[in-house]
Amino acid sequence: MQAVRIYLYGGREVLRLEDAPMPTPTGDDVLVRVVAAGVNPVDWKIREGYLKAMLPHALPLTLGWDLSGVVAALGPQASGFKVGDAVYSRPDIARDGSYAEYIVVRAGELAPKPATIAHATAASLPLAGITAWEAIVGQGRVTAGQRVLVHAGAGGVGSLAIQLAKWRGAHVVATASAANRELVLSLGADEVIDYRATSFEQAVGELDLVFDTMGGEVQERSWQTLKPGGLLVSIVSPPAEARDGRRGAFIFIGPDAAVLRELGALVDRGVLRPVVGAEFALADVAAAHALSESGRARGKIVLHVGLP
Repeated sequence: MQAVRIYLYGGREVLRLEDAPMPTPTGDDVLVRVVAAGVNPVDWKIREGYLKAMLPHALPLTLGWDLSGVVAALGPQASGFKVGDAVYSRPDIARDGSYAEYIVVRAGELAPKPATIAHATAASLPLAGITAWEAIVGQGRVTAGQRVLVHAGAGGVGSLAIQLAKWRGAHVVATASAANRELVLSLGADEVIDYRATSFEQAVGELDLVFDTMGGEVQERSWQTLKPGGLLVSIVSPPAEARDGRRGAFIFIGPDAAVLRELGALVDRGVLRPVVGAEFALADVAAAHALSESGRARGKIVLHVGLP
């Protein structure tokens, strides 16, 4: 099969599209023929070696931990799926990933692909969707009438977080560039702050939840927008557990098929709309990584791997 692998950590030049051994499903593994793979910042952070102390992968390594595809074969203990089923997953990040024509995924990490969207759109959802769900529903426990700020509302995670917070009944404020204002409003944001023109901490306050997707000084400035008892949730760097009566929490998600089923149901009901901003062929993976590294991606980046 064809796969994108790395033999050493480094820049985009270490990405190699090559022939690789076909994986064999054992135990409760499911062999999935990959139709599309999502691209996430964790992919190039692993490629650069930033996470090698936390995630000691064996090299060569196939990158990519978002996928949508079709079941091709089952391991002897795998259940719940049959050959030909359309599935999607955020698989175990410790194993080889989805920048490949085939991948083995534990059956418990798979969920049925949402029926109303194409594989490329479905591949954009798992990692970002589980992350947004954990921030808004899991850690955030957002309820009707609360006030929520989502940073980078036009991004892959932020665009889903806005929609989940609205589904939960919150008043949603989002930061975005002026160019992305209409997109963010279309996702359900009640207010949009142009971060280039306005200091968000001067424009909004008394918030129940801030979802930090930026880190750094944005995280630091976010504390002052929370009301007493409010929560700052970050996916970039761990905030303080508490500050001046406000709380902090950090998210690093793993596979969660139960949440994928919930997200799929919301998609098929028309409640949740994944935003795909850029699509690349597998051979153009370096360009996809360059866009992700730029921090300018709108919605999610997707690689087309195989035929539906």
